[in-house]
This record gives sequence, structure tokens and C-alpha cells, in this order.
Amino acid sequence: MKDEQATDGRVGTQGPPGAARPGPVAWVLLLPLRFYRRFISPYLPPSCRFHPSCSTYAVQALTRFGAARGSYLALRRLLRCGPWTSPGRDPVPETFSFRHRPQRPGTSTEE
Repeated sequence: MKDEQATDGRVGTQGPPGAARPGPVAWVLLLPLRFYRRFISPYLPPSCRFHPSCSTYAVQALTRFGAARGSYLALRRLLRCGPWTSPGRDPVPETFSFRHRPQRPGTSTEE
């Protein structure tokens, strides 16, 4: 059986080709998020201003970009979550950037 190389450069045999898997540090950072989403979030009213929710965004960012970059993106997202920011769709970017590039109205990230 030949190993297939994922898009992030890691070699693996489990999961679909190109699927992102978190590294060991990102996996540890995901534990409190999983705890929150399973045991705390169901008992709180939905109040997130963005879609996907901040916890989902953090999980996706950590899984896609690893511990350092994913944590940066998650923290940046939490700092944007306030009454001074308009609500709406704010997906995890496809490529990492230190600058926030909001999605323009009428454009789709699904293309």
C-alpha cells in the first residue's frame, strides 16, 4: 500500500486524500473547544453574530492551519465579535493571511 501525500505536506494513509488533520499541539488546543461544544454550548442560547459560530471557526482554523496560525485566526475572530462589527458570514480563509479580508456582499466562497 502506497502512502498518499496530503496537501499540507504530511504523509498519511487514513482519511480521504487531502483531508487536513491537526498536529499534536493543535489537537491539544482542540480539547477545550470540544468540551465547550459538547457540555456547555447546548445549555446557552445561540448568540453568535457570525456564521459559522466562533467555536466552529476555531476548530476549522486549528485543523486547517495548525496550532500557531489557527490560534491567531481564532483570536482575531473573537476580537471581531462585538457590537461594533456587522454580523454575517465569515468563513475560515482558504489561505492564511495576517490581514482580515471580509467577504464582499454578493460574492460566494463556494465557487
